[in-house]
Amino acid sequence: MHILYGFHSVHEAWLNPQRKIEALYMLPNAQKGFEDSLELARQKGLKRPKAIIVDKGKFDKLLPKNAVHQGLAIKCAPLEESDLQDFIIKSHSQDASRLVILDQVTDPHNIGAIIRSACAFGIDGIILQKKHAPILDGVLAKAACGAIEHVPVAYVTNLNRTIEELQDSLFTVFGLDSEAEHDIHITPKNEKLVLILGAEGKGLRQSLRKKCDFMVKLPTSGPIASLNVSNAGAVAFYAMTLDVSKN
Repeated sequence: MHILYGFHSVHEAWLNPQRKIEALYMLPNAQKGFEDSLELARQKGLKRPKAIIVDKGKFDKLLPKNAVHQGLAIKCAPLEESDLQDFIIKSHSQDASRLVILDQVTDPHNIGAIIRSACAFGIDGIILQKKHAPILDGVLAKAACGAIEHVPVAYVTNLNRTIEELQDSLFTVFGLDSEAEHDIHITPKNEKLVLILGAEGKGLRQSLRKKCDFMVKLPTSGPIASLNVSNAGAVAFYAMTLDVSKN
C-alpha cells in the first residue's frame, strides 16, 4: 500500500476512479477544507471509505518525519503501471506525441516536480528505469501535487533498448545537454518526440547520448546558465509544445 499526503495529492487521488483507496486520515482542522472533495467524489459515484479523524500524535506516526501533510493522508493501492507499448500504441492515433525519459534522475523531489510540469504541458508519459526509480508515493507524490494521477509512468529495464524501440516507432529522440550545439526550439510540433533528461551533475550517460537523434540545449544566457533538472524540464516541455514552423 502507498501513503499519499498533502491536499493536492489526496484530492486528485480521491477523485481518480482508477485509484483504490483503503483509508482516509484527517486531522480535525482539515475536515472543512476537504468537504468539497468528499462531495465531488459522491457526485461521481466513487466508492470511498469514511474519513478517519485522528489526533496529531497518531497522524504523525503514519507519515515520514517532517512530512508537509496539511492534515490529510490516504492509504491506497498503487496505480496500474503503464507499459512502453501503451505509449507507442497511443501515439499511432495522435498527430503529435510527447514522451520524457529520465536517465538516473533519482531524487523524489525532482521527479515529482518533473511529473507536475509534464502534466501542465501535456506530456503523454514519463519513462523511468526500474533499477533507479523511487516509488510514486510520499515525498514524490507531494512534489507532483496530484499529477501522478494524470501522467502515466512506465518502468523499463534497459533505456538503450527503450530508445531503439521508440525510434523504430518513428519517434525522434532528443537529449538535453547544456553543451549541445542546437537550441531545443528546433523541435517541430507535428512529430513524435522523446526528450531525455539526465541526472544533475552527471548529465546523460554516454551510451544514451550516442542513441539520441539530436542533442539540444536551452538557450540560457545569464551569468548562471545551469538549471535544476526539474526547472530545465519545465522549460523544455514548454519548448516542445511550440510550432516553430509558423515562426
